[in-house]
Amino acid sequence: MASTIITIVLFAYFGLLLLIAYLTSRNTTTKSFFTGDKKSRWYLVAFGMIGTSLSGVTFISVPGGVFDGGWYYYQMVIGFFLGYFVVAFVLLPIYYKYNLTSIYRYLEHRLGFSAYQWGAGYFILSRTLGATVRLYLVINVLQLFVFDSIGIPFWLSSVIIIAMIIAYTLQGGVKTIVWTDTLQTIFMLLALVVCIFAIQSELNWSWSHIWGQLEKTNMTKLWSTDYLRKDFFLKHIIGGAFITIAMTGLDQEMMQKNISVKSLKDAQKNMVVFSFVLLLVNALFLFLGGILYLYANQQGLNFKPDDVFPTIVQQHLPLGIFIIFIVGLISALFPSVDGAITALTSSFCIDILGFERSQSLNEKQQLRIRKITHLSFALLFLLLVFYFKWMDNKSIVDLIFLIAGYTYGPLLGLFAFGILTKRKLKNLMVPFVCIASPLICYALQTNSTSLLNGYAFGHELLLLNGSITFTLLYLTSKRSAEAIKHNV
Repeated sequence: MASTIITIVLFAYFGLLLLIAYLTSRNTTTKSFFTGDKKSRWYLVAFGMIGTSLSGVTFISVPGGVFDGGWYYYQMVIGFFLGYFVVAFVLLPIYYKYNLTSIYRYLEHRLGFSAYQWGAGYFILSRTLGATVRLYLVINVLQLFVFDSIGIPFWLSSVIIIAMIIAYTLQGGVKTIVWTDTLQTIFMLLALVVCIFAIQSELNWSWSHIWGQLEKTNMTKLWSTDYLRKDFFLKHIIGGAFITIAMTGLDQEMMQKNISVKSLKDAQKNMVVFSFVLLLVNALFLFLGGILYLYANQQGLNFKPDDVFPTIVQQHLPLGIFIIFIVGLISALFPSVDGAITALTSSFCIDILGFERSQSLNEKQQLRIRKITHLSFALLFLLLVFYFKWMDNKSIVDLIFLIAGYTYGPLLGLFAFGILTKRKLKNLMVPFVCIASPLICYALQTNSTSLLNGYAFGHELLLLNGSITFTLLYLTSKRSAEAIKHNV
């Protein structure tokens, strides 16, 4: 009975998304699919970006991570917060100055075609892997708690969810996603708050008593002061800042919605408001993790970190709370996948196929190619979800940031080189540098404890990768004609 009710709720929720897609995608052209006709409202983008940034990984893994690391994750959230100001006041002005549809065209303007295509290529690789890891995590949870009970196998539930996402993103693109992300963020935050109050009610403790118990059990520990550890606070703060710069500011999915806002001033307003709200929302997720820990101790329960939240909600809370949890989980899933598929479609069509460079394709031809590309990425997502299921990797948060460290590092180095220097690249050397940097990082990370007296790389790996890319680009580049003229 419970599974039937949940299934009905999920399809009703999907029907609402389809209705929004229908209303927002009328008269959509290829250009408006990519840019939203530059008419997106900044406050909707800001609110919707909360759901996109957090995703199902935050919804499931961050509360579970409190069991092992307390509030150490918040060190990185502080780094995220600082990084958003760099995005708002350094990167966004560049994107608006060049009136970009794909942010990687900046690399073409500044560094040449080879840097442009390698930058876009690394985004496509990183976003494809990162989004499918997030998708796998949420489908796995839904499979365990919903689909298994009604006899739907994992492969079929994956196909159904991918088909749902295709149905409401194929036509409208950014115009649709700005609105659906807003709706989904509302449901996700509603589920978060409802679950916190529901668990507090089950504990039957006052809020002050709960906080006292969290402090007593070290669940509120925030600062890690051992510099050899991966979670040392400076590593987390610096790494978090550069993760934001790379995974938000240099990411077509995140920036595609920002540059769909009419003016730079509104886009910056969106980013600043969003950064403050994210501090509060992440604190709520960590607080949720703490009270989940207290409840598990009270009941003598023992689960793997990623299983804590869904298992307690399903087995120990009323059915209505579990339904709200499932809606919140779906709401956390869709924004991190629908935007990824749309952004990947945009980047591939513009950066790889050259929609903006070619004059030979008319609107009808571009529409056909765009839809084929969109469906192809959806199929690739499905195949990668099957692969992650086969691998059965449980360290989802670590895996996502590890992927980011290796794939966004060259992007960070390319953009930094373009912004901070006036030198010109030798096109033939760009592929060598973009391949060599991650390989050097891999060698250093693998052997760091033996080479560096026990030092373990954490999230600062991204900064290291970007720095190596920047250095190699500098060493293999040449001074520009303007620099030579002014003897710079």
